Amino acid sequence: MQLSSNARTVLERRYLAKDSEGNVLETPEEMIQRVARNIAAVDANYGADAEAIAKTEAEFIEIMDRLEFLPNSPTLMNAGRELQQLSACFVLPVEDSMEGIFDAVKNAALIHKSGGGTGFSFSRLRPKNDKVLSTGGVASGPVSFMKVFNAATEAVKQGGTRRGANMGILRIDHPDIMEFITCKQDSDDLTNFNISCAVTTEFMEAVEADGFYELINPRTNKPVERLKARDVFNKIVEMAWHNGEPGIIFLDRVNEFNPTPHVGEFEATNPCGEQPLLPYESCNLGSINLAKFVTRDTMDWERLRRVVQIAVHFLDNVIDANRYPLPEIEHMTKANRKIGLGVMGFADMLILRGIAYDSEEAIAAAREIMSFIQREARQASIELAKERGPFPNFKGSIYDNGEIPTLRNATVTTIAPTGTISIIAGCSSGIEPLFAVAYTRNVLDNDQLVEVNPLFEAMAKRYDFYSPELMKLVAKRGSVRGIEDIPEHIQQLFATAHDIAPEYHVKIQAAFQEFTDNAVSKTVNLPNSATQEDVAKIFWAAYRSGCKGITIYRDGSRSSQVLTIKKTEKAEESQKGGQQAIPRAVVRPRPQVTSGRTMRIPTAHGNMYVTINEDEYGICEVFAQTGKSGGDAAANNEAIARLISIALRAGVPVEDIIKQLRGIRSSTPVWFNGGLVLSGPDGIAIALERYLHWRKTGQDLDSVKTAVDAAAPAGECPDCGSMLKYEEGCNSCPQCGYSRCS
Repeated sequence: MQLSSNARTVLERRYLAKDSEGNVLETPEEMIQRVARNIAAVDANYGADAEAIAKTEAEFIEIMDRLEFLPNSPTLMNAGRELQQLSACFVLPVEDSMEGIFDAVKNAALIHKSGGGTGFSFSRLRPKNDKVLSTGGVASGPVSFMKVFNAATEAVKQGGTRRGANMGILRIDHPDIMEFITCKQDSDDLTNFNISCAVTTEFMEAVEADGFYELINPRTNKPVERLKARDVFNKIVEMAWHNGEPGIIFLDRVNEFNPTPHVGEFEATNPCGEQPLLPYESCNLGSINLAKFVTRDTMDWERLRRVVQIAVHFLDNVIDANRYPLPEIEHMTKANRKIGLGVMGFADMLILRGIAYDSEEAIAAAREIMSFIQREARQASIELAKERGPFPNFKGSIYDNGEIPTLRNATVTTIAPTGTISIIAGCSSGIEPLFAVAYTRNVLDNDQLVEVNPLFEAMAKRYDFYSPELMKLVAKRGSVRGIEDIPEHIQQLFATAHDIAPEYHVKIQAAFQEFTDNAVSKTVNLPNSATQEDVAKIFWAAYRSGCKGITIYRDGSRSSQVLTIKKTEKAEESQKGGQQAIPRAVVRPRPQVTSGRTMRIPTAHGNMYVTINEDEYGICEVFAQTGKSGGDAAANNEAIARLISIALRAGVPVEDIIKQLRGIRSSTPVWFNGGLVLSGPDGIAIALERYLHWRKTGQDLDSVKTAVDAAAPAGECPDCGSMLKYEEGCNSCPQCGYSRCS
C-alpha cells in the first residue's frame, strides 16, 4: 500500500490488531488481507466455490490496496477479529415508558462498546410536567433523559478504540421543543450528543407565512399549545449561530424518500446526520476515493464503474459477515439490507481537473459523478438480486411498482464525513473543501514545521512560484487567496472551507443529495463575523434546494474549539455576569480501561512509585505514591499527579508538563541511574521522560537514562498537535483522525 507516514501512524494507533500489551501484530497490508478474506468468505453462503471466493478476495484487496475504496472504520478494525461488529450507524427507539427508556440506554451502551454510534428520536416521550399515570407524578421530559444517555455514554469506551457518539432529535411540534433547542447553549452540556430539530414542511410554511403552528403531546396525540413559527425558527437560528447546534433535519423530505414506508417511518439519523434509519436499523458505509480516477482533466469512468460494482458486492457481504449487538438490529438490517456507498477526495478531484470548488462547473461535476455512482451502484444491486434474491422487505417498498428491477439493497448511496479513512487514503474528507492549503505544526523545542498540501506544493513547483518563505506565509494565513505571488487561477483552484461563500457549500450539498439515496454529510463553514441573518439564509437555501438536512458552524463560536486558522494573540474575552471571562479548557473524561507502566523513582522521602497510564489519545493519567509513611511530601506528590492527569486530559502536551516540573529542587536530592532526582516533582518529570522514550524506542524501561529527549509533538490537537477542524458537530484532526465524537 502506498501510505503516507501519517496514514501508517493512524493505522497503527487505531486500526491494526494488537496484543494484550498494545504491541502491533499486523501490517496495513495484512489488515486489508484480513478484512478482504473475512468479507469474501460470505460468498460461500450463496454457492460460490473456493476458486470464486479467492477471486472475490483478490478484488477486494485490490481496491483497498490501491486506496480506491475503503469501508467504514468498524469494518477495517473488526472484520476477521473477535469482535466482528462492522457497522458504524445505528438508530434505536426510545419508547415512552421507564422500561423503554432504560432499555434504550442499555442497548446504546452495547452498541458503543462494540464501536458504533447511535441516533435517537426523543419525540415519543411525554413532555415535561405531563402526567405519569402509574405513579401520579409528573414527567421530567426528553431533555432530562438525554442527560441520562449522555452520562451512560461517558462511562462506556467503544471496543477499546472509540468513545460513543449520539444524535438526539426532537420533532418541531413536541411541547418541549424550546427547551431542546437551547439544551446545548452551554457547550459543556450534553457533550456526547449532536442535536437536530426534525422540521416539518407544515412548520416551514408557517414560518414563511409568519403564522402559528400547534404543539402535540405525543402521549395523547392532541394539541396543547400554539407557537409562532417564526419565533421558534429564529431561536434555532440563534443557537446555531451561537455554537453550531442544533442542526435541522427536514423530516417530511427524509420520509418522502423512505424506501420502505410499509415497515416504518424515519424518526432519527446516525450521529453525523447522513444516514436516516428506522428504529433498530443499522447501515454499513464505504467511500470511493475520487482522486484516484482522474485522468488528465477527465475521469476513468470504466475503472470507476468496476470499483463501484466491487464495492457494492463488498458492502452487501458485510451485512452477512456482521455480528450484530442486538437480535432486533440483525433482523431489521437483514430485512432491508441498506448499504451506503459514498465518496471522498472530491476536493482533490476538482483540483486535479482544474475546477474551482466554488464554481458552477464544480456543481456540474458533483452531479455527473454522483449520478454515475448511484446508477452503477443500483445496477450492481440489481445483479446481486438476480443471484441472491431481493431484500426481504422489497414487496411493498417504493421499488415494488414494476418500473424498477428487483434490488438487493433498499438503499445504495450515502455521503459520509469519512474522517480517518480519508487520512488513510491520503485525500480530502468526503465532499468537503480543503481545510487548509498549508499549516504549521509545532515540534520539539518550539520549532515549527510547515505542512503543505502535496497537490499545491507540486503545482507551486510546476509553475515556478515555490519558496519556503511563501509556504510559511500560506501556513500563517491558511488560504492562498489574495497572495499576489500566487497565480490567480491557482488561488481559485485551492479554495479552503472559509474561502467559499455559504451558498456554494449548500449548492454542492444539494447537487450530491440529488443522486444520493440516503443523505449527505456536509458542514457550511461561516466566518466569525457571520450574522444570524446569514444562518437563516443558509437554512432556507438548504430547504428550497432539496437537502435533507443542514449543519452550519461559525468559526470560533465554541469555547471548546481548540483553534482557528488565524490564531489570536490572546483568547477573546466574553462578558459573563459583568466580569471578564476566558474560555474554559475541556477535560475529557477518564476512560474505564487504561494501560501503562509503573516506575520506581528514589526520592529523599523514600521510593516513589509513578504509574503512567494512557488511552487511545495518549497519556491520560499519572499516579504518584511514596513508599514510606507519607506526610507532606507524599501528599504533595499525589496532588501534583492529580493535576497532571487533569492537564493531560485537557490536551496540555506532556512535554510542556515535563518542562514545568523538571529541575524543581528540594534540599535533599538523591542519585538515580547516573543522575540526580532533585525532588518529587522532578522525579515525576523523569518518569514521564522515561515513559515517552520507552514508547518511542521500545527500550527496556530499566535501561532508559534520565534526561532523554521526548519526541511527541506539541500543538493544538491533544493527540498529534496538528490543527483541528470542525465538521458535523465534532472537533476532528485532519492529520491523525482524533475526534471529540469518537
